[in-house]
Amino acid sequence: MKKEALIKELCKKRKISLAELARMIGQSPQNFNKKLKRDTLSTEELINIGVALNAEFEQFFILESGEKIDLLNKDNNI
Repeated sequence: MKKEALIKELCKKRKISLAELARMIGQSPQNFNKKLKRDTLSTEELINIGVALNAEFEQFFILESGEKIDLLNKDNNI
């Protein structure tokens, strides 16, 4: 699923517009919409969206051992 669809669904559930979300994360609605259409939102922007909407954003790898390598985990030494 593209990031655009995920973010639209999140906004729908939070009952806010994409323009309002853009302003909450410090972007113009026009710039934010372009990033959505191009599917070029960075991981940092996705984390900021999660913070703004009080939703946890997770992005990680799970090894065959079950170990999770998470971008937000400081213990990964990445």
